[in-house]
Amino acid sequence: MTRVHVVGAAGYAASEVVRLLHAHPHATLGAIESESHAGQRVGDHAPLLRRISRTFDGPGVALAACAPGDLVVLGGRAADAPANAAAFLQRGARVIDLSDAFRLQAHARCGDADAVYGFVERYRDAVRPARLVANPGCYPTATLLALWPLADFAPGIVQLVIDAKSGVTGAGRTPATASLFAEVDEDVRAYGLGGHRHAPEIAQELRALGIDAPFVFTPHVVPLRRGMLVDAYAVFADEPDADAVRAAFARRYAGSPFVRLLEAEQAPKLTAVAGTNDAELHVSVAGKVVRALCAIDNLGKGAAGQVVQTLNVMLGLPEETALHADSIAI
Repeated sequence: MTRVHVVGAAGYAASEVVRLLHAHPHATLGAIESESHAGQRVGDHAPLLRRISRTFDGPGVALAACAPGDLVVLGGRAADAPANAAAFLQRGARVIDLSDAFRLQAHARCGDADAVYGFVERYRDAVRPARLVANPGCYPTATLLALWPLADFAPGIVQLVIDAKSGVTGAGRTPATASLFAEVDEDVRAYGLGGHRHAPEIAQELRALGIDAPFVFTPHVVPLRRGMLVDAYAVFADEPDADAVRAAFARRYAGSPFVRLLEAEQAPKLTAVAGTNDAELHVSVAGKVVRALCAIDNLGKGAAGQVVQTLNVMLGLPEETALHADSIAI
């Protein structure tokens, strides 16, 4: 059994990590640390955690208990991640960071450890031996799942349009007026039109794929607790071969247990992926446009589920361990 400490465990994504790890057959929960909720019962904090008869540990408990071979999930503020990661790495632990502190290549190092970008479907071999993994954001995860197979056709792409919609939990648990029920109910709100914090992450990974075409990224908040739908449109100079495009998607995800490539007339559904680490994909060609749609749970494949998938890869376990849809769906 591998001991896993969760730091900053009171947020939506970190709480979901705690829930998944509680049922993991090869991991045991170490410290469940929260500065804001220290001493409070974990089960009183989130109804889905009521089976966990623990209280939140206070600051410093995880580091004091950490030993070589442990794994640490950092769920706190990005500003705190470099110092926290360095301290745990010095103790001989391996670290998965939920924040955006290490996602960009310019910041992807902590001490003598290089951070690996945790998009497992592409970087599986790099994740396996990693000491530090930067968990991707939810918008980039869904976007990259939709567009990665188009790397085979990159020279022909002249423009990308990424229309993305997220449930309210994507904004985190810290109260904000824009996230209140009265603000989001009966509305679909575009935001970040002058530049979104995930856009550089998307740009970095698209460029790494060799996709240099300009893109427009428009995120929206929709009145749902959880869920994310990305509609990505790749405009080509010439009409691409539809069969070749679909074959590229099938080939890319042939060994990916959580990615479902739907039949041509099927559309991804948020209700099909809610509470899971699954992703549903649709791809079709209309003239010079490839339409790639991706549905994920923003707290599942977009955050906590991806953490556990990454942890499984790091520990040499089957990626599906503790992530079978039938056992984790909410």
